[in-house]
Amino acid sequence: MTNTNNGKTVDVKINDRGPFVKGRVIDLSRKSFEQIGSINKGTLPVKIDVIDDSNTFRYKH
Repeated sequence: MTNTNNGKTVDVKINDRGPFVKGRVIDLSRKSFEQIGSINKGTLPVKIDVIDDSNTFRYKH
């Protein structure tokens, strides 16, 4: 995941179906967020790149 404002990146494992807040695509842990942005900001624009989806369970819509 890349913060599109400053170019900082962090690798994360997504293991749930959240977020449950309208308008958000993903929620990060505090530790992951601190690696790419200021915790005081709250939200920021990110680019999500899939690194390995070989063990991904896909939901049928």
